[in-house]
Amino acid sequence: MTTVVTRTPSALGLGFARAGIELRIFFRQWDAVVFTFALPVVLLVMLGSIFTGMYEGSPVTVSQYFVPGMIAGGIASTTFVNLGSSIAADRDDGTLRRLRGAPMPPSAYFVGKALMALVVTAIEVVLVLAVGVVLFDLSLPSSPGRWFTAVWVLVLGTAACALLGIAASGLARSARSAGAVFNLPYLVLGFCSGVFFTPISALPEPILQLGSLFPLRWMAQGFRAAFLPDSILSQEVVHSWELGKTALVLMAWTVGGMLLALWTFSWRSHRDR
Repeated sequence: MTTVVTRTPSALGLGFARAGIELRIFFRQWDAVVFTFALPVVLLVMLGSIFTGMYEGSPVTVSQYFVPGMIAGGIASTTFVNLGSSIAADRDDGTLRRLRGAPMPPSAYFVGKALMALVVTAIEVVLVLAVGVVLFDLSLPSSPGRWFTAVWVLVLGTAACALLGIAASGLARSARSAGAVFNLPYLVLGFCSGVFFTPISALPEPILQLGSLFPLRWMAQGFRAAFLPDSILSQEVVHSWELGKTALVLMAWTVGGMLLALWTFSWRSHRDR
């Protein structure tokens, strides 16, 4: 008699399979695809075209200054806003409840969502950088150290915003309300973090302090450290890139977001509780 041994797929393998499903679902929704990728690009083109000129003592133009901040804003949009909204929609239409009852570890769902967000975020970053280079003559970094800074800011910022999106998904009582729940704090923090305003040092002190509490401000500053020359430091709040502090804040929000997600996440919708 031949014994057939069946191997149970690992949670990571199931997560990759789930990521493929999530990506197919995302790219089939052409309206969501267009608006997701167009938002930071359109904002960059508009703001970069409206605000022109060059900073005193630096070869950086106002248009180029917007590019790193818009990269950070695009990451927050694809992770915090879109990821949180999609989870709220999955909860509202019963997808989460069905997946919870399936023979699949819960971690596979989150791995799939995280990988989907990472792929979409990477495309978003490439698009915004391309616009900055082609339209506003942004020079890409020539040193490995600056590219390394861009990579770790991207990884930590994506992780922090994605976990906060998962944690905040429970605030939306339905799929219809998810847009308002996520877009309001995103827009407010975008202004407080210097994403839609230049330079950040010109913001009023109370707004600066509010923005400094959240990861978006530090993501934008980290990307400026990677893509802009040190001559622009005179426009920063403390005339320093504060990369050590940036890493600590983003890591703290990553850990805090994970704890918040574990505490607040629910597989059931509000009407089922």
